[in-house]
Amino acid sequence: MDTMRDRFISTASRLLDEDPRLAVVLADISTDGFAPAQRTHPDRVINVGIREQLLVGVGGGLALTGVRPIVHTFASFLVERPFEQVKLDFQHQGTGAVLVSAGGSYDWPSGGFTHMAPGDVALMDTLDDWTIHVPGHPDEAEALLRRAATGDDRVYLRLSLQQNEEPLPVTGEGFLTLREGRSGVVVAVGPMLGAVTEAVADLDVTVLYATTVRPFDGAALRRATETATADIVLVEPYLAGTSTAAASDALRDIPHRILARGVGRKELRHYGEMSEHLAAQRLDPASLREDIGAFLGASAGGR
Repeated sequence: MDTMRDRFISTASRLLDEDPRLAVVLADISTDGFAPAQRTHPDRVINVGIREQLLVGVGGGLALTGVRPIVHTFASFLVERPFEQVKLDFQHQGTGAVLVSAGGSYDWPSGGFTHMAPGDVALMDTLDDWTIHVPGHPDEAEALLRRAATGDDRVYLRLSLQQNEEPLPVTGEGFLTLREGRSGVVVAVGPMLGAVTEAVADLDVTVLYATTVRPFDGAALRRATETATADIVLVEPYLAGTSTAAASDALRDIPHRILARGVGRKELRHYGEMSEHLAAQRLDPASLREDIGAFLGASAGGR
């Protein structure tokens, strides 16, 4: 299976052939993959080098001329390092773009903390009117990228090496209800679905699948509480609690409890493998089963 990043490169390259309005802006990351497209479209595949603030600034300038820029690098260099440019060159100017990150929260542990961005979605959530997609499979990443490329709005597409075994038919709007139960609601975001599915296999819970996390589908969450208790578990592949406020606001008139699972705030000063980071953050199936079971208590029952 190809990775989400591989699929992004091949899909974006085809989109350049299909839509003359599009341009891809890079900062050395993924340039080898885009080399054929750059030879075909030298004026619409732009590599600014290791200059991330310029990366976003060039994308913002292109947007002001009517171009639809697809701006790409690792999440830590796309969101965190040039955040002022994201805020001013897109948000303040009122222009649109598709920001596509790679690297997730800790896809490349040996790269160290400079290449980790568990806080990227929380940081983007401080800006108004951004759509944030977190696909869980390369097919979903392709579908969401194609949707984003046709618009004029501001989109952040978060890619990761973590991925589920099978894709689901995502549309870019709302959550999918994968199963219904009575003892609680578990919201699995993007690549966390596989671990969540394994973790709750014997629990009587509703499972919602979220690949578009902003806007947050509060309506789907409310509907889920009509048949299940309002005990909510959020499992996100980035900073724990990123969507707690959105979920709580959706249920503001309904008594509820929320357990937030994701990447902790404390830095893990070890390299290791991605699987070891998942286990250390208690995002592996066994840890999730223990934490969700303890939160829901005896009411979780069995299936």
